[in-house]
Amino acid sequence: MAKKKKVIRREWTKDDVRNLKILAKQKVGVAKIARKLKRTPGATAAKAYTLGVSLDTRG
Repeated sequence: MAKKKKVIRREWTKDDVRNLKILAKQKVGVAKIARKLKRTPGATAAKAYTLGVSLDTRG
């Protein structure tokens, strides 16, 4: 049986949130923002949604 990878949740810092908002305003794609913040595109999109930030979902 394959071993499941341990999920490590990192808290969103004020800097993370600020960077997310700045990059979203610049119309940077979700994948690029996620890479920059060292997070998954899903986590990035979910956080943007909770903050009410519109993201460019095309990549």
